[in-house]
Amino acid sequence: MAKKKKIRLEFRKNQQSRTRSNDLTKRFDQSQNDDGMISTERISGKGDLTRKRTVIGLEAEGAEQGVVLEIDTSVCRAGRVLSAHGLTTTVRDDQGNIFECATSRVLKSLTTDLRHAVVTGDCVWFRPMGETEGMIERVEPRRSALSRASRGRKHVIVSNVDQLLIVVSVAEPALKPHLIDRYLISAEQGRLDAIICLNKIDLVDVAELQPLVGVFSQMGYRVVLTSAQTGQGVAELRRMIQGKETVLSGQSGVGKSSLLNVVQPGLGLRVSHVSAENQKGRHTTTVAQLIPLEAGGYMVDTPGIRAFELWDVSSAEVSSFFRDLRPFVNHCRYPNCTHRHETDCAVKDAVADDLLDARRYESYLHVYDGTMPPG
Repeated sequence: MAKKKKIRLEFRKNQQSRTRSNDLTKRFDQSQNDDGMISTERISGKGDLTRKRTVIGLEAEGAEQGVVLEIDTSVCRAGRVLSAHGLTTTVRDDQGNIFECATSRVLKSLTTDLRHAVVTGDCVWFRPMGETEGMIERVEPRRSALSRASRGRKHVIVSNVDQLLIVVSVAEPALKPHLIDRYLISAEQGRLDAIICLNKIDLVDVAELQPLVGVFSQMGYRVVLTSAQTGQGVAELRRMIQGKETVLSGQSGVGKSSLLNVVQPGLGLRVSHVSAENQKGRHTTTVAQLIPLEAGGYMVDTPGIRAFELWDVSSAEVSSFFRDLRPFVNHCRYPNCTHRHETDCAVKDAVADDLLDARRYESYLHVYDGTMPPG
């Protein structure tokens, strides 16, 4: 077991403020020497304005702050975050009791690239404060996570789940294969199994989808075609998620909540229609939440997204997240080949010989250059 030690960590700047002194004149007079010269002042990193603090904890792999804070477990309880919204986090303890919790200042103040210190799915330790309220003191290391970039920071959507169900509509709004590719990268990065759900198949000719289904299936991804209106594919989807913890994610308007309502009748999740003018849906789900399934397991319904920007994926590692590119990468002439402009590139040759899907290669280029594909 790792040994506890003192660890020096940075804090977020916006969580500290200068304390105003009420006796500035007296302090100034006392700092004067007999000859009127101001005495020297020692400069240290322990003042009120320092951006670092010493905490006691364990360095742990999978901990977002790099450390698991030491707490008094005799006065705290272990729990699972069911939902996190604003300043309030809903936590269920091991006995099934529900607590509305705030997050401790230390957790919120630790400088990380995180948008939120506590997210849905987290395993936490909290200190009860009454029968239904508490204070979250520690977040355990995350075994998996679905993340994206948001305003220059890491936005963890959900943690500690088994698989990602990527829900896209084949029409209304239009199908966006490049968005699927980005989700697949995030799933690989976050140690999640991925399922691709092509929804609203009642609106198109299913035969037109077979080339796309074939490309993803050949890479080993599970693909399910569904319609919340007709019920087609729902039984197969139910089998895929039974006994698993699954997070649904996709654009607004693709039918995530409608699918959940069909998978488990009686949920009554709000749904809305897609705008006929801009083919965009409205947000009906406003916060990610764990929903228990009657057949076992959990589903996590998440708010719809407009764009999915990847977090912390360097250009050098992009090809490793594309399963279909991997077999060709080692056959390139140059070991540091970017597969963009080099000669004797096995990846480009594979595209030219129809061994690699041209659309997938185009998606690779967009991710490598850090650009969003049109549409």
